[in-house]
Parts: sequence; structure tokens; C-alpha cells
Amino acid sequence: MKLVITAQGPNPEDPVDPRFGRAAYHILFDDKAGTFTTLENQGKDAAQGAGVQAAQTIAASGAEILLTGHCGPKAFQALNAAGVSIFSGVEGRVLDAVQAWRDGRLEELNSPDGTPRH
Repeated sequence: MKLVITAQGPNPEDPVDPRFGRAAYHILFDDKAGTFTTLENQGKDAAQGAGVQAAQTIAASGAEILLTGHCGPKAFQALNAAGVSIFSGVEGRVLDAVQAWRDGRLEELNSPDGTPRH
């Protein structure tokens, strides 16, 4: 399973970035291999469409899950169409977010308005 976590810095010890499209970095975690790969968010400074651009990058990375603080409705729709599951409200360090996901402590979003999947 591959996850992407929004991050304020390039390392797994860095804090989760609460923004998806404007996050400085997206860190790809391969749960099977236990490896982290840093992806700089090329669209973070876009005048508009940063979330959709980031969603396209995430989908192209092969990630199946996104862990972030917040995901806007357009990015949600793009990720949903690509089959990426979204978990928002994530806080702490990137490593903490991965552990929270592993422990089943995160709620998957079911709609772009923030409704959790039950």
C-alpha cells in the first residue's frame, strides 16, 4: 500500500502540512517496503488549481491513500476519481500520521464537505 502525507518539510520527522494543494511537500510512504520518498509540490504556488495539480501528481505516483489536514472539494473529486482514499484532520509529524493510519485511528472522508465514511 502506498500513502502520501502532506508535509511542511522534506523528512518523515517534519510536521504534517494542514493544506493539501499548497503543502510544501508530499511524502510518499510505501507500507510494504517501509520506505519514504519526498515529492516537492510543484504546484504549491499556482495562482489557481493547486489542489487539482497536486491530485494529478498524487494519482500518478501510484498512491492509494492521502493523509492530510484538509482537502478542498475540487481536489477531493480529482482524487476520488483516481481511486485515492482521503483521510483528513491529520496532525503531528508525518511518522505519527502513518502510525495513526496503521492503528486505524483516522477517518476516511466520504464527501468533499468533510463527511467521514462510516
